[in-house]
Amino acid sequence: MNNFIKQAEEIKDELINYRRTIHNNPEVGAVLPETKAYIMNKLKEFGYDPTEICESGIVATIKGNKPGKTFLLRADMDALPMAEATECDFKSSNGCMHSCGHDMHSAMLLGAAKLLKQNQDKIEGTVKLVFQPDEEGFTGAKKMIRAGVLENPKVDAAMAMHVHSGTPSNIVLYGLGTSIAGCNRFRIVVKGNGCHGAMPETGVDPINIAAHIYISLQEIISREISATKPAVLTIGKFSGGDAPNIIPGEVIMEGTIRSLDKELGEFIFNRMNEIVTATAKMFRGDAELIELSSVPPLTNNEDLANELGAYVKELIGEKAVVAFQGGGMGSEDFASYSYEVPSVYFMLGAGTKQENPLYGEPMHNEKVVFNEDILVTGAAMHTYCAIKWLQNNK
Repeated sequence: MNNFIKQAEEIKDELINYRRTIHNNPEVGAVLPETKAYIMNKLKEFGYDPTEICESGIVATIKGNKPGKTFLLRADMDALPMAEATECDFKSSNGCMHSCGHDMHSAMLLGAAKLLKQNQDKIEGTVKLVFQPDEEGFTGAKKMIRAGVLENPKVDAAMAMHVHSGTPSNIVLYGLGTSIAGCNRFRIVVKGNGCHGAMPETGVDPINIAAHIYISLQEIISREISATKPAVLTIGKFSGGDAPNIIPGEVIMEGTIRSLDKELGEFIFNRMNEIVTATAKMFRGDAELIELSSVPPLTNNEDLANELGAYVKELIGEKAVVAFQGGGMGSEDFASYSYEVPSVYFMLGAGTKQENPLYGEPMHNEKVVFNEDILVTGAAMHTYCAIKWLQNNK
């Protein structure tokens, strides 16, 4: 086991270079030309024959000398549309930022690709490496599944990993059962009739309608759902009007629904639709609720989670691995894989402020800094878990 950590330590400088190159050139969404080209070139350099099965969706496989099942390892590649405010020498300057650590994930999986080549004689079956776009927009996993990422060869089990700012470096967490919330991203378009601000009676005020909708939506959470069922409804965008003395013709609101129960999320969305349309009509306007994208709650397969968790304990020690029940309200589109094949999603501690004052900022924060030492652990985990699972599940 220690040999895998040692091999990963030997390529630490390369792992850091992969990460910093990707970090310095962040791309957002489903179209990632520079990131895609960099990762495909690295895979070819290692001896792989990568395929782009959908826009910016990369797959590469490696087979051992013995036949067996197929184990999938997945990393996401997309960044967020926010300016970076760290003092890193390799900080981005294009108005986007890898503030969720997807650059770390891609670097770890590139490292695993290299380590798997070094240990190809130990692989009993096939390892499928997946580099995925648009996790943040919740479209990437679904597009790759539709494009056949789980076929040819058919995937028998899958694993992904996410860095976790604020958790001590190299502490590994995994949930048993449903551990990450599902999410619906939505847009509400409120239409009124613009007019002069001095004469509101001559128009229909969409800001007034939108304000009533906003307040009414919170009643779903507080009055229609049991307090024992976790659910969050957030409006993060509220946009309308250009001048203080003009009532606009339209207001746009956007937000998210999050819950740990798929049916509950659907209930909230349907009740929102009723409230949105009825409230607009009550105030003489019109409104439409539009679903932009969605992802179901993420459910770890408990047997697979405990099996892979045991391998990670062999790799980094019993006390460094923590299993938990219940879940948080963040969302992750790896969930889509978990409904198709047995899957496990690990979280890898990326540092606390006690370790370094620069560490420990929240994810998606413009000043978040991750401890690059954990790249070694991540690369070794991917490699060891894939090899051990294939050996023990013939």
